[in-house]
Amino acid sequence: MSDDLPLPHTPDAKLRTPSNLRLRMIASVGMIAIASAAIVLGDIAFWLLSIVIALFMMAEWCDLQHVSAKTKRLAQMALSVPLATMAPAWLIIEPHDFFTLGLIGGAAFFVVIVTKLPQLALGVVYCGVPVLALIVLRRHGDMGLLYSFWTMALVWACDIGAFFAGRSIGGPKLAPRLSPNKTWAGLIGGTIAAAMLGGALHAVAGLPLALAACSPLLAVLSQMGDLYESWLKRRAGVKDSGNILPGHGGVLDRLDGLVPVAPVAALLVLILPSLPA
Repeated sequence: MSDDLPLPHTPDAKLRTPSNLRLRMIASVGMIAIASAAIVLGDIAFWLLSIVIALFMMAEWCDLQHVSAKTKRLAQMALSVPLATMAPAWLIIEPHDFFTLGLIGGAAFFVVIVTKLPQLALGVVYCGVPVLALIVLRRHGDMGLLYSFWTMALVWACDIGAFFAGRSIGGPKLAPRLSPNKTWAGLIGGTIAAAMLGGALHAVAGLPLALAACSPLLAVLSQMGDLYESWLKRRAGVKDSGNILPGHGGVLDRLDGLVPVAPVAALLVLILPSLPA
């Protein structure tokens, strides 16, 4: 969540300087533009971006577990098998989603058997299932572009709303032991921003009302995902999951909210096949 910034009295207060905030904003705009372009360009572009992101996520997950480079490569190779089956060429087989989901489970089982590290098996699921969910959303007929954009955009809106509400209002902390700078104001601000985004997409783009109404709930889930990743970093003794993204840290730092949201959003779309507009 974007309101997770150091407090002014901490040694890292420099991260709130105008230059750093400008860098974060530029990087955020760039990431949103890349993701949006991949959605619009079609299945192949979206799949390629998704697998690259998933492998970066897996690498950072391994770093949080303090495993060796060899073990990290093994985990990435195991995850690459189900990721490969998500390729558009594989879509000729309709039930392949369940097969891919099974492969993710198989990859997790393989990793835990070889490495004896259950947390790495969890990482395979943590990185693989959201990617599968996003790809399922993207190719969901004529509405696939809208569904996938809605899923990602509500997380972006939540982050933005939480950041500005947390900075401008402050107030009681949400979970000080996990993330000392997140506030209840940030949670409420992010939820309101996601609700407004859902309403706008319903009015302008025809997002089914049932999905638009779920946007605030998914925003809360997004922020819970952010808290979970904060716990992972605290347990690992690091501030960021990586340093690949200027001003933001790692890929996991930016996608922690999307990890729980994407599978739930995909389930909502799949179990409600006749959503009214």
